[in-house]
Amino acid sequence: MENKRRDFLRTIVANDLEAGKYEEVVTRFPPEPNGFPHIGHAKSISINFGIAKEFGGRCNLRMDDTNPTTEDTQYVEAIKDAVKWLGFEWDGDVKFTSDYFDKLYRYAIQLIKMGKAYVDSLSEEEMREYRGTVTQPGKRSKYAQRSIEENLELFEKMKNGEFKDGEHVLRAKIDMSAANMKMRDPLLYRIRHAHHFRAGGKWAIYPMYDFAHPLSDYIEGITHSICTLEFENNREIYDWLLDTLDLKPPRPYQHEFARLNINYTVMSKRKLLELVEGGYVNGWDDPRLPTIAGLRRRGYTPESILNFCEQIGVAKANSVVDVAQLEFAIRDDLNTKVPRVMCVQEPLKVTITNYEGSEEIEAPYYPSDVAKEGSRKVPFGKTIYIERSDFEENPPKGYYRLTPTQPVRLKHAYIIQYEEAIRDEEGNIVEIKAKYFPNSKSGNDTSGIKVKSAIQWVEAQNAKRVELRLYDRLFKNEAPQGIEDLNPNSLKVVQNALVEPAVVEERPNERFQFERIGYFYADPIDYNEEHPVFNKIVALKDSWAKKTKPKQPQPKPQPKKVQQIDGEVTPMTKEQEELFVRYTQEHKLGNEVANTLARDEKLSKFYEEALSVSENRSTIANFVTNEVARELKNKAINELRYTPKEIAELAVLVDDETISTKIAKDVFEQMSKSGENPKAIVESRGLMQISDPNVIEPIIEEIIANNPQNVQKFKEGNKKLLGFFIGQTLKATGGKANPKIVNELVAKKLQS
Repeated sequence: MENKRRDFLRTIVANDLEAGKYEEVVTRFPPEPNGFPHIGHAKSISINFGIAKEFGGRCNLRMDDTNPTTEDTQYVEAIKDAVKWLGFEWDGDVKFTSDYFDKLYRYAIQLIKMGKAYVDSLSEEEMREYRGTVTQPGKRSKYAQRSIEENLELFEKMKNGEFKDGEHVLRAKIDMSAANMKMRDPLLYRIRHAHHFRAGGKWAIYPMYDFAHPLSDYIEGITHSICTLEFENNREIYDWLLDTLDLKPPRPYQHEFARLNINYTVMSKRKLLELVEGGYVNGWDDPRLPTIAGLRRRGYTPESILNFCEQIGVAKANSVVDVAQLEFAIRDDLNTKVPRVMCVQEPLKVTITNYEGSEEIEAPYYPSDVAKEGSRKVPFGKTIYIERSDFEENPPKGYYRLTPTQPVRLKHAYIIQYEEAIRDEEGNIVEIKAKYFPNSKSGNDTSGIKVKSAIQWVEAQNAKRVELRLYDRLFKNEAPQGIEDLNPNSLKVVQNALVEPAVVEERPNERFQFERIGYFYADPIDYNEEHPVFNKIVALKDSWAKKTKPKQPQPKPQPKKVQQIDGEVTPMTKEQEELFVRYTQEHKLGNEVANTLARDEKLSKFYEEALSVSENRSTIANFVTNEVARELKNKAINELRYTPKEIAELAVLVDDETISTKIAKDVFEQMSKSGENPKAIVESRGLMQISDPNVIEPIIEEIIANNPQNVQKFKEGNKKLLGFFIGQTLKATGGKANPKIVNELVAKKLQS
């Protein structure tokens, strides 16, 4: 394999083989079958299967089916289908973690007998309290003193279903003062009385991911366990289990890479499930979803998705990829593959007054590629249809299509010139009368008439009526939080579009470029001869940039006004005015935030209660008027999973720079879902901001050493490159580095 193609994962694999660590590379793709796989899984599939293939090894497909309440065979089939469609083959049969439940149980027994695991009976709340904090060690449960015999007896009773859910758990006995909080006696098994789609009702206990994953890898002979970065802190448990059980080598090792994040997209299975079950989309294969099934139905090709995964590369730090890059990948793939044909979305009738009879015009499918064969006969006659937008009675400057004074070419055919517009009773133009120039036929034009554009058209008698589904981005915001950010215009259906007959009668391809409109795909489910349906895959160029141009800054709201309703402005009450004045003058809040709080009694009460815990006024107010207010649109106060006290605690974490504002939004999302305390979330997920210069400095030094040309340009006067080095540092730390400290250290290092 060529070195220039080696990312850091492939370098690890190559080095392991060269050192004789393994005789053969064995990887695995281990999804949980609780939803349809999405574009992020496609990246993982391409890495795991790709590495195995490139190094002459094998890749297993293993379903991580350890949670019977969320898993289903339909998801198993969707995952298998996605892997096959992307062009990969797994080794042997599909594997399931449930295949190893008996072996995993025996490994758990072995740990108990070694004194390395115990049955704990603390409540969930007590367990969280005993865990300690990042700066304070935890306290081991009193139940850790149980004898080996008692633990074995209790664990067997757990297996036999003699206890209720949550009554007991099995925990590893490691170190309650470990710096990595995941090592503070992690859970290995929990009781779950639920029917398993493969194991049925045999088991009343199910292994946790951190227990099942490394041991399943070992059982299968995996060499390189490749995971995304969120499992980085889990690696220590992975190694502890394999080392403690003293399993016969060779053993697997875990390596992490950055997961795929795309703007204007959600990747969370929970959020995708909410969209599907809430009816916001039409199933898991809705073409607006980032699921592989959705992309496939929309018309994306396997090659385009794999090319996209290759282009974005394999990184060590999380980042967000522009969705335009994915759209570029499908355009680039289809550009040389698909035939060009003509379609009219909004037909306007044109009668050519001086044309009689009919003819068929030979038109190439690939006009820009003379080496590529393929053509069709396009009927031409007295009556045709053009796109309504291709005629303007009063054209703006720079309009080059048909006007009363400007002729235009019909693609592959003749030049026509306007004569008259026919209107209905309401004055709308319903027909254009035009004349054509017989000696202007495309390819044999002797008319001498100069035109500035060619437009698509279809002949009225032979045109085929089709349905077009015009898909746009599902979310209107670059970083969508949920259904409140849905784009209401993500799907537009055109019922009566017209295409030239070859598109339906000859079907030279399932995908087409409808000239001047975009790339389209015959819907694999709804298409039929009586009612042809085409999905828009992607536009010919990225038009979203125009839609998302920043608006001109709006003037700040005046103190005594609120948003307009039906053209009227509602004045504040006296009590609201008093609150507004207090919030702006005493609390130093901005006009917009103060206005929102003063006018909403629920929000102001929530804000005041939070202030009784902490004086972080500005930060608390921002959380209340944004995150809390958004939730209260659909919920009552008593339905919230968090309290004003916990919002205040979250604000403290931001203001004392324990976490960044960006991370705080993720913490809030988890709070609203689970009701967990913000400190506990930050600690358990390792989200603390890095503010220690001794940790950040070596990272900056490495980045500077790897970019000598940019350092030189900076020293020569290109001060904009300061942002480059700051961005690279934040990226390398997964966004956890304190931006203020990074700014200071980068500037200092570059000037030294």
